[in-house]
Amino acid sequence: MIDVYSMATPNGHKVHIMLEECGLPYRAHNIDIGKGDQFTPEFLAISPNNKIPAIVDPDGPDGQPISMFESGAILIYLASKVNQFLGRTDREKFTVLQWLMFQMGGLGPMLGQAHHFRIYAPEQIDYAVNRYTNEAKRLYGVMDKQLSKHRYMAGNEYTIADIACFPWTRSWKNQGIDWDDFPNAKRWHDEIASRPAVQRGVEVLADLRKPLLDEKSKEMLFGAAQYQKR
Repeated sequence: MIDVYSMATPNGHKVHIMLEECGLPYRAHNIDIGKGDQFTPEFLAISPNNKIPAIVDPDGPDGQPISMFESGAILIYLASKVNQFLGRTDREKFTVLQWLMFQMGGLGPMLGQAHHFRIYAPEQIDYAVNRYTNEAKRLYGVMDKQLSKHRYMAGNEYTIADIACFPWTRSWKNQGIDWDDFPNAKRWHDEIASRPAVQRGVEVLADLRKPLLDEKSKEMLFGAAQYQKR
């Protein structure tokens, strides 16, 4: 039984969806980042960067327990564990990994900044809003072009590249996106959203998520608490 320490956020949803797609038994533990659960010694022991999600698998590659942090690394680990969603040939695997890195290094961080400056920032900074909204549109354009040639992000098979990208596109309105501008990405998004495992995955811990706009949450996420040495 895999223990997943997470929250109903885009990065959390990646792992929830993957576990559902793999059919692996798991227990989900809510880490309330608005309360500061991510800074507890117990959580830092498995996620030293104080970010969700993290997992503990009692049946690691050598039969011993293993803990993993970083959602992309967790997806690769789980795909390797079940030998699915990572491509079969070396060429397919490297293609999947490059689109996974696209999400980890670009899509997630940039859309996260769009969310921050459009929704959470204490003051409206037009330069920042425009900068990250335009970057969001550029990234959706990259996806749309790729998806004009392929059914899925890394080709014609559903992989961890799709599982990684999809949760971030669920908040398209908050990112200033108009789906009419990205018809291929919209077709892909709707297909992924219709998968039963995806529908189950996005509901994991969803009933425990609270708005992150109160002062305590802002302090935990964006204030001095985030930068304390631990």
